[in-house]
Amino acid sequence: MPFLAPIAFAGLAIAIPILLLYMLRLRRREVLISSTFLWRQVVQDTEANTPWQRLRRNLLLFLQLLILLAMVLALARPFITVPTVSAGKIALLVDASGSMRATDLDGATRFEAAIDEAQGIVNNMNPQDIIALIRVGDVAEPLTSYTDDKVELRHELTNMRVSRGRADWDTALTLAAAGGAGAENFSIVIISDGGVGEARSLPANIPQPIYLPVGRSSSNVAITALATRALAGQPPQLFAQVTNYGDEPAEISLVIRLDDVLRLSRSGTVPPRSQLPIPFDEPIAESFETLSAALTFDNDVEDFLELDNRAWTVRSEASTRRIYYVSQGGNLFLEQALRSLPGVQTFRGDPQNRGLPADPFDLYVFSGWLPNSLPDGDMLLINPPHTTSIFAVGGSQDATDDVEVIAGESPITAFVNLEEMSLLQFRDIRADWSRPLIRAADGDLLLAGEVNARQVAIMPFDLRDSNLPLLIAWPVLMANLLDWFSPSEIVSLPNGLSVGDALVIQLPLLADSVRVTAPDGAVHDLPASDQTLVFSDTRQLGLYQLEILQAGEVTQRQQFAVNLFATGESDIAPVAEGDLALGGGMVEVDTDEQLGLREFWTLAAILALLLLLIEWIVYHRRLRVPTLLGSGGSSGGLIARLRRIA
Repeated sequence: MPFLAPIAFAGLAIAIPILLLYMLRLRRREVLISSTFLWRQVVQDTEANTPWQRLRRNLLLFLQLLILLAMVLALARPFITVPTVSAGKIALLVDASGSMRATDLDGATRFEAAIDEAQGIVNNMNPQDIIALIRVGDVAEPLTSYTDDKVELRHELTNMRVSRGRADWDTALTLAAAGGAGAENFSIVIISDGGVGEARSLPANIPQPIYLPVGRSSSNVAITALATRALAGQPPQLFAQVTNYGDEPAEISLVIRLDDVLRLSRSGTVPPRSQLPIPFDEPIAESFETLSAALTFDNDVEDFLELDNRAWTVRSEASTRRIYYVSQGGNLFLEQALRSLPGVQTFRGDPQNRGLPADPFDLYVFSGWLPNSLPDGDMLLINPPHTTSIFAVGGSQDATDDVEVIAGESPITAFVNLEEMSLLQFRDIRADWSRPLIRAADGDLLLAGEVNARQVAIMPFDLRDSNLPLLIAWPVLMANLLDWFSPSEIVSLPNGLSVGDALVIQLPLLADSVRVTAPDGAVHDLPASDQTLVFSDTRQLGLYQLEILQAGEVTQRQQFAVNLFATGESDIAPVAEGDLALGGGMVEVDTDEQLGLREFWTLAAILALLLLLIEWIVYHRRLRVPTLLGSGGSSGGLIARLRRIA
């Protein structure tokens, strides 16, 4: 057997002083005692009076020499050569997506099998090999830099956890490919069941990864859709869908709970590799806020992934936004844009009447016209004719086609392209509370902000003096503005979220913080630093509670659901060897014959510790009587002999 550090065998020379210690005559101190009766078991030494004695058989000596031999073997690092997946610089990618929770490997999960496979690669590293470990979950996470430290790699593999959602393979492959720059012997190793989604962006100069498949069966039944819909003032209707990804038909039962109370149940047979819509013909007459669904099966149905057997949704009801619109001289472009917006009910006012209706509206839109006193609600002002208490109207500006969006990160100007916009004239507007979003060469064309607890947007030009209504940016801009004006819901999620998706929260006025409670009870507090917040910690399945706080008091509550609903994870059929493609090429399964090293120094170290324990027990059993008499027993035979000789 070869050794990585044969120089360590020089340590066997320590056996010489050990043998000499057992051959030296013991020096004794003479003490007068009244009787030797209690010392007969100790005073049985037949050593000669010469300084040296003949070496006799001694169990302690034998054990001490074995301990030395085992320690030297551990330091010499014995090894054997074994076939290995790869050598050199290795980017090791371990799939930690939801499908790796499948238990089709004799009760063990695919993720556990992947960890064992990765541990084997680490154990068989050559001394010159370096490995970077990347966990591929809902977030691609590099756990180590390139290192040859097996202890660190084993520690990270042991502590790695599987996620509940899709895997971010694009980011993971990008991270892995970055390590190949300038490397002579570089390889990417993927341990997965093959569910890599749409990852196709592997750089051409990077070799195709080496694929180590895990998983056996495709048997899985999942809830792939769950939603409620209702028109305003009408009871909601329920839609559900179950998909059988296996190769055998499955008898299923779908149980529906309203606010955690059992209310409905449907049974049916789902054909193999097929979807089954679950009929709920009648609207749900009962009042509820949340709805959950769970799958149950007959005993003969194989279902190896429990993650997708439950789903949640929140009651969704269409809401209508009421808009009060007044235009001086009429504005066909504006009227058509308002009518085309979904969920909007527009009320047209008389420009001859400078008063406002008594009933409040969600939004007031004034074009070339202003009332005697401004309303307390949100306002969109187009071409305001005169100065008011919240803004000042200046002189006219000349025609221009130099228009640009200067606040690209604002939700109002998202996806708005005004490169082809031209304008005959516009007015100069001054409003200290506003933020300019669109600007021409000599002034601002769109200002927006909050003033006196209301949201106001101003466009200081007549739409008929521009080509804006003829551009695709016009309906986009109007839709963005409507979403910006105090949305009726904190979050709008008609279809819920998938695991790992980010949640965009539209904050109402005067809100100072947001509290999100996860399904496991964990609380996340977000300060209201902007009108729009993003919550990204959606790694759990279930119902989340969202609360808006103002001065420490909850002013608004809303729930939202996070489900799996990912075909790439629920379809657990493992990709066969040779069928996985990335970056336009087939992923390799086996490599050229490469050899790794499997070391056995740990076994030798464990043997040395075990022998040391045995030696300690043997020595203290021999000294049982002197120890009781207070002779000061030592921790081992070799140390005690050194003391006696001294």
